[in-house]
Amino acid sequence: MSPVSPDNRNEREPYVVTSKGHTAAAINAAAKAGEWIKSRQGQVKELGSKTSAQDLVTEVDKGVEQMIRRLILTHYPDHAILGEEGVLPGADALTAALDEAREHDYLWIVDPIDGTTNFVHGFPFYCVSIALVVKGELTVGVIYDPTRDEMFVAEKGKGAYMHGIPTKVSAETLPGNSLIAMGFPPDRVVAQPANMAGLQQILPQVRGIRAGGSAALHLAYVAAGRVDGYWEVGLSPWDCAAGVLLVLESGGKVTDTQGDPYDISTRHVVASNGRIHDYLVTSLQAADATGFKKQ
Repeated sequence: MSPVSPDNRNEREPYVVTSKGHTAAAINAAAKAGEWIKSRQGQVKELGSKTSAQDLVTEVDKGVEQMIRRLILTHYPDHAILGEEGVLPGADALTAALDEAREHDYLWIVDPIDGTTNFVHGFPFYCVSIALVVKGELTVGVIYDPTRDEMFVAEKGKGAYMHGIPTKVSAETLPGNSLIAMGFPPDRVVAQPANMAGLQQILPQVRGIRAGGSAALHLAYVAAGRVDGYWEVGLSPWDCAAGVLLVLESGGKVTDTQGDPYDISTRHVVASNGRIHDYLVTSLQAADATGFKKQ
């Protein structure tokens, strides 16, 4: 069966990815990585940290990233890979890595385990996230939740799917009826105060807020209509690249916290069904919770 466009696809007709190509490679890598991650649940032997005691890394993260790299490079040896475990901690190292990565026409962005702290504690909310950027454009996004065996897939211009069934953002228009997701990255200096300020501003005005601990899964949940919006200050490209494409291809909207278009260097992200987007951005600005310094 050939892929169908988002405009004329039959919602009851599963979308089938052909056995070859970038999307198939991403799905294969995510599935194999997810299986291995799940098998290692509760067996972490080496627990380390990066930027802070809250920024955890395990031998599983490192092993999974190497697995994904091998699987991708087997098919595409000339492609570049930007992975969380391959970049030194800190904003300067990230900026340098992004500058180098942008020089490549084909760039894979990989988070081997988004939600490492959850994984370490046995809290079942973590995933594998793989995205492909072709000549500066997000083209493929795959997020796999091994605990629930949910595979979210997006291809630019072809829609987004979970196990072949199209995903759609919610139709909610009222903030008061909305369920919003947010997060708290390891940075306690800039990101935490900004996210706390946003929480205090938005929580009283919405139905509820959830902070599950995986930016990628939160974005997948926006795409699937499980939450109506999501924001977080202090993200990295591997946290959100795949999820951003999922949201966009599901009919949603993604910007930075000031309302400007998303780019892989965007670190302060707002994603939504599009209908409550302006509300979220305006609220963060009113609370001085955008993460950006005032001009």
